[in-house]
Amino acid sequence: MSFGLTFEKLLLIGLIAVLIIGPDRLPALAAQFARLIRSLRDMANGAKERMREEMGPDYDDVDWKKLDPRQYDPRRIIREALLEDEAQPVRPGAAAGAATVTAPKRESAYAQRQRLQREGRPAPFDSEAT
Repeated sequence: MSFGLTFEKLLLIGLIAVLIIGPDRLPALAAQFARLIRSLRDMANGAKERMREEMGPDYDDVDWKKLDPRQYDPRRIIREALLEDEAQPVRPGAAAGAATVTAPKRESAYAQRQRLQREGRPAPFDSEAT
């Protein structure tokens, strides 16, 4: 993660830091910053080890990239949920290669309201809705 910082920008920040902080205090602050980074890295590694201990052998089976919040796109999730093919139920007692019973196609609330308006019936009412 470079946060959009190029080498030139980092060099400029370092030069400004030397001028503002001064060459006397800069080594001490650099060492303090290094200790902070090291402690943050140790905390992250400790958390990882603790999760590995608590989850046991299942820890290695988890696909951590799937749980990355940067992968969360609500539009994609909704689109996939709406376009998801439903599993076709099999008739009880039917042979494995026999025809299946098709499930009725689900109708969106908007399409249902439009259909009911065309038929002259009132739209469904949800008494629990606010």
